[in-house]
Amino acid sequence: MTFIRTAFLAVSVSALATAAQGETFSIQTSFNAGDFSTQYLTETWLPKLKERTDGRVEIQLTPNGSVVPARETPEAVAAGVLDGDFTSVNYFAGLEPAYAIMGDLISGYDTPEQMLAFCKDGGGEAVMQKAADAVTGGEVHVVACGPYSREALPARVPIRTFEDLASKKIRSPEGLAAAVFQAAGASPLSIPFSEVFGALEKGIVDAADASAYVNNDATGLHDVAPYPLYPGIHSMPSMQFTINKEKWEALSEADRTALRDWWYEAMFAMAAEVTKKDAELATRDSASDKIEVINWAQADRDKLRVVARQQWEEFAKKSELAQEALDAHIGYMREIGLFKN
Repeated sequence: MTFIRTAFLAVSVSALATAAQGETFSIQTSFNAGDFSTQYLTETWLPKLKERTDGRVEIQLTPNGSVVPARETPEAVAAGVLDGDFTSVNYFAGLEPAYAIMGDLISGYDTPEQMLAFCKDGGGEAVMQKAADAVTGGEVHVVACGPYSREALPARVPIRTFEDLASKKIRSPEGLAAAVFQAAGASPLSIPFSEVFGALEKGIVDAADASAYVNNDATGLHDVAPYPLYPGIHSMPSMQFTINKEKWEALSEADRTALRDWWYEAMFAMAAEVTKKDAELATRDSASDKIEVINWAQADRDKLRVVARQQWEEFAKKSELAQEALDAHIGYMREIGLFKN
């Protein structure tokens, strides 16, 4: 009996020690190391997660491509090579067409907050989980999803109207964004995010679907692309936050809830901060002689929206899940008043 009590005590102490040490998840992002978003999350929000879970859950963010190429993160998370990912969903459009619809409904939502709410409360998470299950066999748990910015479009030549897109070479991820640019008369090129600066500098592309104005500024893109389009004309890319299913199920219910709530709070806060900083930087640059900030007229934006919606419909035909994703978007857009029919 004494032996049993001693053994039980030893196991209990060991379990408590393990719990006290907590779990540190290695999460690969699709952000570059110098991005504002990387710094903001690392400095402001990662400490909050540790605090809220009393040290039981921590996250270590690694930059784009640090372990595997961005498009391979779902398989890497499923295999346990990564604990999870925090990646632009556009990278996965070649795996399942629904990712194109969920990754960036070009010219769809007016603000990042609207699409974040779609993911959090409007059925977006459920569609994302179905997509993850389709490509990983159910080994990945989707914790949350949604965008944090409406992207600008850094350009090395002026693109002042919809018609100016014709024949322009534009770096774009695979999927819906590339289809929209092509339908608008441009020539999309698939180039890794880490190579965007060099491609603009060398004239390989005329413009780049890159990131928020603040991120483009932080990585020096405007030094080689001094004609940024802002506010952006095209993209509001959604991110996915996933955890390996086995690791997710090992967390307590309280820590799962804390992790999801923390992510959405961080993304809503980052969206507000990015919007503020984007506007401040664009105002600063507009007053300089080196950068011309181009703001498209509403008529040109409307032309692109017509082209974009045609591509939504086309992509939705590619799979049953893609159609389900578009139906979910449209249903939520009607609910919040973006569509009347």
